Amino acid sequence: MTTTAVPVSEERRSWLPLIGLFFAQVLMSFNVAALPVSIGGMVDDFDATPTAVGTTIVMYGLAVAALVMLGGKLGQRVGWVMIFRIVVVTFACSSLMMIFSPSVGWAIAGQGLAGASAAIIVPSLVALIAENYVGDQQATAVGSLGSARAVSGMSAFFIGGALGASVGWRPVFGIVLAVAVIVFALSFTLRSDKGDPSIEIDVIGAVLIGGSVVLLTLGFNNLNSWGLFFADAGAPFDVGGVSPAPLMIVLGLIVGQGFFVWTRSRMKAGKVPLVDLSVLGSSRERAAVYAMFIVVSLEAALNFTVPLYIQIVQGRSSFDTAIAMIPFNLTVFVTALLVIRFYRRYSPRTIGVFSFGLTTAALLWLSFVVSNNWETAATIIGLIVFGIGQGALVTLVFNVLVTAAPTRLAGDVGSVRGTTQNLASAVGTAVAGALLSPSSASRSHRRSRATRNCPTRWWNR
Repeated sequence: MTTTAVPVSEERRSWLPLIGLFFAQVLMSFNVAALPVSIGGMVDDFDATPTAVGTTIVMYGLAVAALVMLGGKLGQRVGWVMIFRIVVVTFACSSLMMIFSPSVGWAIAGQGLAGASAAIIVPSLVALIAENYVGDQQATAVGSLGSARAVSGMSAFFIGGALGASVGWRPVFGIVLAVAVIVFALSFTLRSDKGDPSIEIDVIGAVLIGGSVVLLTLGFNNLNSWGLFFADAGAPFDVGGVSPAPLMIVLGLIVGQGFFVWTRSRMKAGKVPLVDLSVLGSSRERAAVYAMFIVVSLEAALNFTVPLYIQIVQGRSSFDTAIAMIPFNLTVFVTALLVIRFYRRYSPRTIGVFSFGLTTAALLWLSFVVSNNWETAATIIGLIVFGIGQGALVTLVFNVLVTAAPTRLAGDVGSVRGTTQNLASAVGTAVAGALLSPSSASRSHRRSRATRNCPTRWWNR
């Protein structure tokens, strides 16, 4: 006689812990999205160049990308809940530095601290979701991170624009501080974990990946000021007349390969690596990482250049910037929520190819139709189409990585995701900044107040 096993029902947990994790993602995404909206105000307040102010964005992404893998291992060693609370407090301190910063240097340091804090928050989100939810609840919780990123970006542009136009850019980071307080309070609803003090921290691996990220970001960020190939007058040094910027990029790639060689050797020796490379074991996972890097870098470039154009060249307010970016951010938010409905009908490859086609077509379209008037139907259509492709791709590639890895490697998946997204964001912003001449941007800023409504294109100024 045979018996049929009855599946044990999943334990249903309160959604209150997820609310805290949702706001933790909002905390980081709102902070990043608030920076482009604040560019104009920070340029005027600090009497600095747009490129110098843009360094705050690069610094945040640089710190996260360089430290997120180390942060993942620290979370496993100390315990995810404990270290999560600690870094939420340090993130709150970074917002205080932004609010009271007397110079652009303080703002850059504040974003460096925020990035170092986010380097631990990023992997902890995935790990804490795996710790607190299972089954359908876990899938819903993972999907919420993508929507949180989108909605916080949209709200940051709108709220930041309204505050920037009325009272200035500093109160925007008061909202970041308030969200950090909410996250800290809700962290006490999370299921506690003790951590594993026996976990060994791979210091050499941390130095290699951190050095690779720093070299790559600094190289891309200084291509314009130091020279694309031959060294310019502003370069701190040269190697046989060659600019240090491309040399840093090449060296960063070499050091990055050294990290993978070192990590594989540790895994073969049975030692704990900084990140388990089995999360990238198949071509599907590796393709997801490559796709994530490309699409996030494109998003970062768009989020940097459009606000810069509107505020610096056109001389408009941050509220005008928010209005101009609403079609893009709203579309990303809606698409991130709805694209999951297509997963059972279409393969990830089909969705990915179609979404990449949309982003490419949208960027080409915008390059032809963008003018001094951001309220035209042609421009809005371009932003919406790009938002559809962007929202679908970010959600798709994240789900591919999460569902392919076992629960015990959730922190490592979070580390890979954080390194990829924030390095891509830093590189995308840096490349966009390198393509813009600081001197011409400053001249355009001075002329924009007198020619604000002149319907000429940026590159004709």
